[in-house]
Amino acid sequence: MADWTDVALADGFPPGSCRTVDVDGVPIAVFNVNGRYHAIEDVCTHEAETLSGGELLDDIIVCPRHGAQFSLVTGEALSPPAYEAVATFPVRVENGMVQVRDDRFD
Repeated sequence: MADWTDVALADGFPPGSCRTVDVDGVPIAVFNVNGRYHAIEDVCTHEAETLSGGELLDDIIVCPRHGAQFSLVTGEALSPPAYEAVATFPVRVENGMVQVRDDRFD
């Protein structure tokens, strides 16, 4: 089972912000959406752009390169030019620390 990786203290991670972390070579972006945390692989499936620098629209992230939109909840590609989903990851808050893990290979 994959270990949990610390992202940031919840107190220092305000709504509407994003933090990135590397988990075993996988770039993961964690977003605080009104107190709910969502994590996705930080790479657009259309053209390998970093998603964490995009515009956050509630629980949707907009790729800064070509405007593709992805659901932070499901990872689903919501608009062209992206058609493939991004990976999503479980997030928890443990003792005030936001944590994420890559559970794809458990």
